[in-house]
Amino acid sequence: MTEYRLPIRVYIEDTDAGGIVYYVNYLKYFERARTELIRAMGVDKTAVMDDGSVFVVTSASIDYLKPARLDDCIEARATVIASGAAKIEFEQAVVREGVELARGRVSVALTEGASGRPKRMPAALRAALKANEHKGEVNHDG
Repeated sequence: MTEYRLPIRVYIEDTDAGGIVYYVNYLKYFERARTELIRAMGVDKTAVMDDGSVFVVTSASIDYLKPARLDDCIEARATVIASGAAKIEFEQAVVREGVELARGRVSVALTEGASGRPKRMPAALRAALKANEHKGEVNHDG
């Protein structure tokens, strides 16, 4: 699995008064795709793990290219491009019918829930991430 694709329908709650997806919702779509990608690797609890550790976003950048609109069928995509002991970097996009609407990069780190300090990911997750890392540039043509 190099790229995870999550189908999403745009609802009125996602849009502004003009029926265009509100900019912050693209980050929510990114989050859903990242969560489902990690879940597809066998991690059931992706927000707060059994031991209280938490994945937190450490950086995010996004380019808005074209608007998504009410009732559109879109895909949120996530690709692991790098991972380390405690950090994962993703390349992400929102696409409609093969056309990129938004793209960005998001980094997350696993942290101790109470202290917020970085924490080493379990070996099985690190191995799954390495096995699923995309080598090279991600195709932005959809």
